[in-house]
Amino acid sequence: MVIDPAPFAATAVVDPDHRHTPEWRRALQASLPVGIGLIPLGIALGVLVVQQGLNPWWAMVFTSLIYAGSLEFIAVGMVATLTPLPYIALTALLVNFRHVFYALSFPLDRVKGRLARFYSMFALTDEAYAMSVTGDRRSMTGRVMVYSQLYLHAYWIGGAILGATAAQWIPENIVGLDFALTALFVVLSIEAIRAQSGFAVPTIAVACALTARLVDAEHMLPIAMGAFVSLLVVRYFVTRRKVPADA
Repeated sequence: MVIDPAPFAATAVVDPDHRHTPEWRRALQASLPVGIGLIPLGIALGVLVVQQGLNPWWAMVFTSLIYAGSLEFIAVGMVATLTPLPYIALTALLVNFRHVFYALSFPLDRVKGRLARFYSMFALTDEAYAMSVTGDRRSMTGRVMVYSQLYLHAYWIGGAILGATAAQWIPENIVGLDFALTALFVVLSIEAIRAQSGFAVPTIAVACALTARLVDAEHMLPIAMGAFVSLLVVRYFVTRRKVPADA
């Protein structure tokens, strides 16, 4: 006997509890697993701020106003060494250039209100983007998205404040805390490589990094990121041009 699954599809997609669960609570439940990972990274950032000789309140400034994860770890060293603003701006543009592509599929149309939309664009992190595009569309409403971003931001700020406060009891000879986010992205990179079919993009990334290291070690990051983005654009147009020919 063959059973038609169509009558059961709708009930399987929609969770009846969502109708009665407040949106702020749904967002809290969705963001909590990610927040557990963000808090230790925030602590590492707070400790790094103090170890670089900056006032602890800078931890709140970085996490509240910049809120860019990896860029904040880089910005701490730049601010501590009085790096010129144009160089900081260029580095920020290259490090966060991926957000341009996030905007192409981020469901901003679900968010209502100018203030909510502005904050949602400001708080568009890798984690928030992943939650918004992979979650159930019926349960991930505009308010749930914004609440989730607020929670993620709060986890990050809270972790940084905790780290900056605890830094006075942490010996200065402890090194490697600034490598916390690097380690996280290494793990994410490994998972991304496993998920794709080829090794072209990772090979291009490694080649750009090594070349930038040889060209100018002090300005390795902007050179490597600029070259990587440029090669990705070239690869996109070359691949796009080949597809009709092969078809």
